[in-house]
Amino acid sequence: MTKGNITEQTGKLERSGLKQHFTAVEVVAEKNALAYNSLVEKYALVREQTWMIGNSPSSDINPALEAGLHAVFVPHRNTWMLERGDLRPGIGNGRLLQVASFGHLLSYF
Repeated sequence: MTKGNITEQTGKLERSGLKQHFTAVEVVAEKNALAYNSLVEKYALVREQTWMIGNSPSSDINPALEAGLHAVFVPHRNTWMLERGDLRPGIGNGRLLQVASFGHLLSYF
């Protein structure tokens, strides 16, 4: 799940070489708890087994936690100012994990 221009975002996925690891890609106008809940319903996801991985507390981490999902925060120094914010680990029932870099995910998944 990502937000933004659909052509731009799907192009990024194509160029990343990671597309083969996804069964679905959703590009939404806003990432908020409602959007996350919609995807849980659409794909019949199990909240206790679903993780959002991202660098934005505002649109990746906090809304996912609010929707009852787990989240992994991967800080990035070039995160857009409007996407920064405080992490709110107690906002929902999900678990919050923070890693230093994307490569550290291999230690957990």
